[in-house]
Amino acid sequence: MDAQKVDTFMMANGKYFEAHHLGWVREQLMEAPDDMWPVLQVKQFKDPTTMLIISLIGGGLGIDRFMLGDTGLGVGKLLTCGGAGIWTIVDWFMIMQATREKNMVQFQNALAGY
Repeated sequence: MDAQKVDTFMMANGKYFEAHHLGWVREQLMEAPDDMWPVLQVKQFKDPTTMLIISLIGGGLGIDRFMLGDTGLGVGKLLTCGGAGIWTIVDWFMIMQATREKNMVQFQNALAGY
């Protein structure tokens, strides 16, 4: 893929990945064929900041985990009222990293599926 498309992708989506993964993401995009560009354009990554806000508001009900696709954890938080609040507080500190990890998995699946 040409450098301009890679730079565009990195500027638009860099905040959705861990900082130490950005170099690897750039390398993978540079090696990817040009016809992969439309596939990457339609991918919608979750915003870690938005997930933190959702976790602060509805984390006790597991809404944050349901939105990430962690259905089992979401049900667990829902049934235990966020682990009596403890699990909810722990997730406030971990949800942004979990969101970035899920985004990375989604990116890797897009590369593998092409």
